[in-house]
Amino acid sequence: MKYTEEIFNILSRGGFISANSVSPTVKRYYDALEEDFTEYYDYYKGIGFYLEAGNGYYLFTRQETRVDLERKLEAVGKWIDYLSFLKTYHSAFGPGFLFRRADIEVQIGCNMELKEKASRLFSDKKKFGEVVEKLVAELEKAGMIELENEHDETYKVLTAFHYMEEMVDCITILEDTSDEISE
Repeated sequence: MKYTEEIFNILSRGGFISANSVSPTVKRYYDALEEDFTEYYDYYKGIGFYLEAGNGYYLFTRQETRVDLERKLEAVGKWIDYLSFLKTYHSAFGPGFLFRRADIEVQIGCNMELKEKASRLFSDKKKFGEVVEKLVAELEKAGMIELENEHDETYKVLTAFHYMEEMVDCITILEDTSDEISE
């Protein structure tokens, strides 16, 4: 097994290792995980981390205490808002999608629904450019996007973005099920 420390450093901070990463190094980590998943799983399980494979990405999960679960539920609400904003910006926003911050800012100026959503994303940011900058920083920090082209500031959405979409889909399914039961 190679890269155990490097993989741990990324995943233990809540990051993702995505198949379509722009970084050759991250792609090597992904390939190593693909090749020896069981060995990596057993290794990290021994220190309390559970290696999970998603749709083109890897992440760590842990058994959580009740306090941690409540904190995570609050974070889920934030990610739902991010996803709603991004899908309003462009319905195809997802893995492989390329975008520039400037394009999002232009769309905010043209789309009233997007403008409303942007104004609610970060209460401490008043200008839409600041909102977009903070959102991009959050997505980049989480490992959902990477800067693909420094010259024109083009970002690429990574396969880890599926995690957010799947999380929201699960919530939608639960709401639909409860609605059907009450009818």
